[in-house]
Amino acid sequence: MQFNKIYFALTLLLLLIEIFIGTYVHDVVIRPFGGDFLVVILLYCFVKTFFSKPAVPVAIYVLLFAYLVEGSQYFHLVHLLGLQQSKAAVILLGSTFSWADMLCYTLGISLVIAIERTKMIYMAPINKSVN
Repeated sequence: MQFNKIYFALTLLLLLIEIFIGTYVHDVVIRPFGGDFLVVILLYCFVKTFFSKPAVPVAIYVLLFAYLVEGSQYFHLVHLLGLQQSKAAVILLGSTFSWADMLCYTLGISLVIAIERTKMIYMAPINKSVN
């Protein structure tokens, strides 16, 4: 376990963007799709803030977690748990299943993997010259 300041800063930035979207954006593109795209990136950065694990496995676990949360919406977990009156539960767990959300999660994690792989390719020569 190791604290990573860069991933922490990215986590805070993405959290602020998500809060801004949730509070002020009421359109038909950014709010429903942009927020879902960014939330998996936020979760990835949060995990990487504390755990120095390989990018792809972390990204896959985050994606599976997002799928699990979305799947719980299909089965109306909030209602089954009797939490439909809890605004926090509805915000965190959601209430409506959407295949579009699943696609947004997948695209968000795909971007993370692409960035991390690109970073590895370009950082490898730098790391070799330092050693």
